[in-house]
Amino acid sequence: MSFLPQEIIRAKRDGGELDPADIAAFIQGLTDGSVSEGQVAAFAMAIFFKGMSRKEAVALTLSMRDSGEVLSWPELDRPVVDKHSTGGVGDNVSLMLAPIAAACGLAVPMISGRGLGHTGGTLDKMESIPGYTAMPDSALFRKVVAASGCAIIGQTGNLAPADKRFYGIRDVTATVESVPLITASILSKKLAAGLGALVLDVKCGNGAFMDNPDRANELARSLVEVAVGAGMPTTALVTDMNQPLASAAGNAVEVRNAAYFLTGKARDARLLEVTLALAAEMLVSGGLATNAGEALTRAQSVLDDGSAAENFNRMVAGLGGPVDFLSDPDRHLEQAPIVTPCLAGRQGFVAGYDTRAVGLSVVALGGGRIRPQDPVDHAVGVTGLLPVGTPVEEDTPIAMIHARTADQLSMAERELRKAVRLSDTAPQATQVILGRHG
Repeated sequence: MSFLPQEIIRAKRDGGELDPADIAAFIQGLTDGSVSEGQVAAFAMAIFFKGMSRKEAVALTLSMRDSGEVLSWPELDRPVVDKHSTGGVGDNVSLMLAPIAAACGLAVPMISGRGLGHTGGTLDKMESIPGYTAMPDSALFRKVVAASGCAIIGQTGNLAPADKRFYGIRDVTATVESVPLITASILSKKLAAGLGALVLDVKCGNGAFMDNPDRANELARSLVEVAVGAGMPTTALVTDMNQPLASAAGNAVEVRNAAYFLTGKARDARLLEVTLALAAEMLVSGGLATNAGEALTRAQSVLDDGSAAENFNRMVAGLGGPVDFLSDPDRHLEQAPIVTPCLAGRQGFVAGYDTRAVGLSVVALGGGRIRPQDPVDHAVGVTGLLPVGTPVEEDTPIAMIHARTADQLSMAERELRKAVRLSDTAPQATQVILGRHG
C-alpha cells in the first residue's frame, strides 16, 4: 500500500484539510478492500465531528463517482437532467415528474433507491407494477430512455460502488447524518449517471432526515455548491415535510395515486405544487425554458393534454410492465385484503402530523423496511390522508388503512392515531416550498 490510511484519519481527526490525492487514495482503498472496515468507520467519524471544506467535499464526491462506471449519453439529442429527493413520506413526485419533464423535451435517466426506515423508496414503488424491470441491463435502460424520454430504475453495482460500501458502514456506526457525507453519497451517484444538470428536493420537517430549516438549508447549500464545484449545474428547492406530501403512503397505493394524478382523476394540491415547481427547475436548468413562469406553463400543459401520462405508460411497457397500465391501474396493482377507515374520533380540525410516525405505520403494515435486506409488502399502506386544516367530525375517516393481517392493522392504527394531531381551531396555512438555492 502506497499510503497510510491511519495518517489520513489522524489528519482529519485533528481538524486538518485533506489533500484531494489523499482522499482519492482512501476511496480507492475503500473500493478495492485494502482499507479495513474499522478504518472506514474511523474516517467517517472524523468527518462527522470535524466536517469538510467544500474543496474536500468536491474531492470526496469525485473520487466516489470515479470508483465505478460513469455513464454518458451521446446518442440523445435532448438535454439530460434528473431530480433527487432527500426522502420523505408520501413523496411519489418522481413518478409524475420524470414523464412530465420527458414530455417537455428532457431526457430523464432516473436512478432511484429503496426505502429505509420511515421513508419510502421510489424503486419499491415501481416494483409494485407487475412485470416492471427495475434493474434492467444497460442496453434496455438506454433503449427506454431514448424511446420514452425517461426511465426510473435502480442503481447498478457499477455506479459509484464506493458509496454502497461507505453507506453500509456509516449506517451501523451512527455517521449517516454528516452533511459532507450525505452530499458525497447523493452526488457521486448522480454524477456517475452522466447528467447535464440536476435539481434537488431537500425535505424539511418532522418527516424528513433534516428536521429543521437550518439543517435543511445547510444541506441544500452543500449539495448545490459541491455539485457545481464538481462541474454539474444544480439547483435545490427546500420543501415542507411536516405532513405527508401525497394523500397516500406505501408502495402500490402511491403508484395508484400517481396514476390518478397523471390521468387527471385526482391531484393532491401540495403534491401538484411541488411536482410542477421541480419540473420548472428542470426545464430551466436544461435550457428548454427561459424562466420559471414559462416552464410552469409548459409542465402544466403536458400534464393536462395527456402527453406526460403517455410517456409514463410507454416507460412502464418498455420495462416489462402492462401496456395498458394507466387505463386501469386498479386492475394491475395488488390490493390489500383488509381496507379499514381510521376515524377521527372527535370533532375538530386536522392540526398537524407526526409525519415520521405515518411512515412508521406503513412499516408496521409491512410496507417498509428496517434493514436493507428486508422484503416489503407492496399492497399495504394508507390512503385518504387528510391535509392539515381539514375539518372533521367524530366519524370522519382521517385515513384508510390497507393491511394484510388483523395484527398489522391494529399496530398501524395505533401508530396512525398517534401521528395525527386534532384541534378545536383551524391551524394557520403553511407553505410547501420553503426556499431555493442555486
